[in-house]
Amino acid sequence: MTTVIETQVQYNNTYMMSTTEDYMTQEDSWDRDLLLDPAWEKQQRKTFTAWCNSHLRKAGTQIENIEEDFRNGLKLMLLLEVISGERLPKPDKGKMRFHKIANVNKALDYISSKGVKLVSIGAEEIVDGNVKMTLGMIWTIILRFAIQDISVEETSAKEGLLLWCQRKTAPYRNVNVQNFHISWKDGLALCALIHRHRPDLIDYSKLRKDDPIGNLNTAFEVAEKYLDIPKMLDAEDIVNTPKPDEKAIMTYVSCFYHAFAGAEQAETAANRICKVLAVNQENERLMEEYEKLASELLEWIRRTIPWLENRVAEQTMRAMQQKLEDFRDYRRVHKPPRVQEKCQLEINFNTLQTKLRLSNRPAFMPSEGKMVSDIANAWKGLEQVEKGYEEWLLTEIRRLERLDHLAEKFKQKCSLHESWTTGKEHLLSQKDYETASLMEIRALMRKHEAFESDLAAHQDRVEQIAAIAQELNELDYHDAASVNTRCQGICDQWDNLGTLTQKRRDALERVEKLWETIDQLYLEFAKRAAPFNNWMDGAMEDLQDMFIVHSIEEIQSLITAHDQFKATLPEADKERIAVMGIQNEITKIAQTYGIKLVGVNPYTVLSPQDITNKWEAVKQLVPLRDQMLQEEVARQQANERLRRSFAAQANIIGPWIQTKMEEIGHVSVDIAGSLEEQMNNLKQYEQNIINYKSNIDKLEGDHQLIQEALVFDNKHTNYTMEHVRVGWEQLLTTIARTINEVENQILTRDAKGISQEQLNEFRASFNHFDRKRNGMMDPDDFRACLISMGYDLGEVEFARIMTLVDPNNTGVVTFQAFIDFMTRETAETDTAEQVMASFKILASDKPYITVEELRRELPPEQAEYCISRMTKYAGPDASPGALDYISFSSALYGESDL
Repeated sequence: MTTVIETQVQYNNTYMMSTTEDYMTQEDSWDRDLLLDPAWEKQQRKTFTAWCNSHLRKAGTQIENIEEDFRNGLKLMLLLEVISGERLPKPDKGKMRFHKIANVNKALDYISSKGVKLVSIGAEEIVDGNVKMTLGMIWTIILRFAIQDISVEETSAKEGLLLWCQRKTAPYRNVNVQNFHISWKDGLALCALIHRHRPDLIDYSKLRKDDPIGNLNTAFEVAEKYLDIPKMLDAEDIVNTPKPDEKAIMTYVSCFYHAFAGAEQAETAANRICKVLAVNQENERLMEEYEKLASELLEWIRRTIPWLENRVAEQTMRAMQQKLEDFRDYRRVHKPPRVQEKCQLEINFNTLQTKLRLSNRPAFMPSEGKMVSDIANAWKGLEQVEKGYEEWLLTEIRRLERLDHLAEKFKQKCSLHESWTTGKEHLLSQKDYETASLMEIRALMRKHEAFESDLAAHQDRVEQIAAIAQELNELDYHDAASVNTRCQGICDQWDNLGTLTQKRRDALERVEKLWETIDQLYLEFAKRAAPFNNWMDGAMEDLQDMFIVHSIEEIQSLITAHDQFKATLPEADKERIAVMGIQNEITKIAQTYGIKLVGVNPYTVLSPQDITNKWEAVKQLVPLRDQMLQEEVARQQANERLRRSFAAQANIIGPWIQTKMEEIGHVSVDIAGSLEEQMNNLKQYEQNIINYKSNIDKLEGDHQLIQEALVFDNKHTNYTMEHVRVGWEQLLTTIARTINEVENQILTRDAKGISQEQLNEFRASFNHFDRKRNGMMDPDDFRACLISMGYDLGEVEFARIMTLVDPNNTGVVTFQAFIDFMTRETAETDTAEQVMASFKILASDKPYITVEELRRELPPEQAEYCISRMTKYAGPDASPGALDYISFSSALYGESDL
């Protein structure tokens, strides 16, 4: 019986076919009633015959005449079995015409069962030897079994084969494949196809466009000898035909496609492997950079903390101020780059984890002790030690300032006392009373009494010296030994003076009854001059006394005390006049009674000239003291201006930093607008912050001036430089982290195909349950959020989810982790199975791959990467140099061997 003739498509050249998918449409068709071009018919006969024989020889047979040898249907059925690998119904054995028709129909029915709609092709015409129908039938077989499955980038079979040819021949000179007829006439396209896949078979550089016969024959001979593609065309027929037969060319070219299909498959597999390896190498590079940066930062912290923990005080103010300057350099120069490194380290870590998730890799676990939390803890320890170090420096500077003041005061008082005691022991040890007259004895007695009065007056100074020495010891003065030695010498001398004084008094009292009345005026002068002289000594000492103040109030107190002292000067002047009046009275009496005064007052070493000179010295010191106090007032006023200047800036900068922190927080949780708009807003904030840096630098300059002026308090502001520094560093870190979070959200959105509306929904859900409004949810809030979104959570399932969103066990869930969890199943990523299948192709289905295969199929860098990391294959069928690509593929994704 004949095949049902479909009339849906008119097929020119006497035959037409179509699949249910309409995989092939013949654009160069002509009416079947027209005669077949003899040149085309000749080319098709030769090509189709050679194509059929290339398959029939596998069954040990061949055909000689294409329209005769298929007439009984037997070789036609055999051809279909060979090319399909399937069994057809058993053929009829008879030689009658109806037997032949039955066999041909079985073949045609099989072709139809493969989705081919035969149009205008009947079994009777094949049995009758109709060459046009026979060629048309063979063409349908070629289309179905040799060309139909060729598809490049979802093109049709013919277009796919043409696109494959264009891509493979694109790099070659003088080749421009646009069709399956005249583009092949010069033979260069065929030679280019062979050279592209087997450059060892043809030297393309020696081919000439003006030698088409030679080029075609070269291609035919090489293809038949080395590629097992039989010669299906004649070079002369192609060259001498204005438009070679398209179907003959397509049939022949399709043989090249199938011959090189294995190489194409291997190339695709190699490209996939290279892509996966490139991702892995980049991830490893980022891991190594993280490890290196983390190690360097931790090492810097390890070296810096002992320096900040060193609390060994220097002995001089200059040395301690140098320590303070070193600390300023550390805060201004050395620490800021490390703050940026710490922030960059966290950003790199987050970016790396995002890339690993997007490439279906396991999360990166840094080396022990180098987690982000470890670095944060180390940094926190550094800042704690840093704060204590600055406080210690300022305390030590205050202590040394106090010590320098006390030491100078100690030296001054010691010098005054030692000057007063010079020669006193010698005088007290004299025995001049043994040979003295009555008047001389009385004079000596009175003189001794005056000395005792003077001695008692100096008791207070000795006690002050001892008190200062004790305070220097308590404040750990570096030269306490010499202070103690000098103080002990003064105390010992003072005790000795007391002993000697008592002994001399005892001696004088023993002979006191021997002496007459002594001159009361001398005695009165001596008694009044000594306290007045001592008062003047005290006044001079007070007027020259050094002082240290830290505020205008303190210096004003000193000025008040000085004014009070100046108010006592008139009374003191009256006392001076009275004392000098006694001396004048003595002189007057002597002149009145003609007494010749010899020597000095026997009762005191003080002379009227001494009183006068010391009084003049006191009057000169008063204006000098005034000047010193006024200079100190000016200094304190300058310090007050420094305080106010610093406070004015700090009171602006502090709230500005806090405001920017809050604004950045609002931007990061705002669901209005796209991520790009958020990024633009954050970039503007970042630029504003960078531009604001000059204000921080100016504040640092004023702070340095305050410290250099030894100003330690400021009642005009609650902001210290440390507060501003910490706030500034937190602001820089926050803007950098927030920008990185938005970048990672964009990366996640683009990689996983999330729309802006989905992101807004995620943000709205997150913000609703983020009760603290700090961009981080507590586990309980996260659980509530999941339940609100329809998750049925048990304890075990929730614990598993928490390990995904909080791998470092920080106790909070960030928005980035929330997005990663909500979208983690949607990304299309390479898998270990896909990489393993690619390696299997390169290894020709072996369970192992060799070094030579890797170096042949992969670029040098990727090949050596695999060789260095693959373990030896341990299977019983292993050959020398066999490597285990199965374990390697699993290891790329953190999985156990599949």
